[in-house]
Amino acid sequence: MESIKKYITKIYNKFSGLNKRKKTYLIVIILIILIMMWAFISAGIITANFNRAQVKNASNEQKVDAIGVIITETKNGQKYFEIYGETGHYSNDHSVATLNNVIGNFYKNNEVSMSFQSSKGTYDEKTGIITLFDNTYIVLKEGISLKTDKLTWSGSDKETIAEGHVIIEKDKEMVSKADICVIGAGYDKFRIIGNTSTKVYKSK
Repeated sequence: MESIKKYITKIYNKFSGLNKRKKTYLIVIILIILIMMWAFISAGIITANFNRAQVKNASNEQKVDAIGVIITETKNGQKYFEIYGETGHYSNDHSVATLNNVIGNFYKNNEVSMSFQSSKGTYDEKTGIITLFDNTYIVLKEGISLKTDKLTWSGSDKETIAEGHVIIEKDKEMVSKADICVIGAGYDKFRIIGNTSTKVYKSK
């Protein structure tokens, strides 16, 4: 303890022996050092708390809810689809959007080729696949409409698959039923598969 007092006294005596200008410089330098140390310590505490918050949020987060979700895809000036969900949520990695009460359009050559509405739908950003579930209603060109339990769209250059209680109508002239309907990439042709039946009505 005595040696510490002597050391402090020695420093004080040296400080007292300095002229006013040197004293001012020394005080400024000490203040700068103290401020830098305070900033460094504070930054460490803030970063640690932030990292803990991130880990906590990542482990607790189940979904990100959203209202009025609109998803579109356009490449090289060509629009491929647009889908709107009244409500919805995203997966933890934001790669899959699940939407409720959805409506939308699929495009070919920037023109609407197929419109839809459904109680529920999903969009997978990684695969680009849109899936519609429950009470799905589709309108194609030439007055063709389709009802199904599930519809899977994998791209404008691929076939669209409708599955489950498929009912196809054309201007009240024809009604077809099937387990599966495969809609061509151009949205102008389709084929039905499984437990098929077709009724053609005479035009008035």
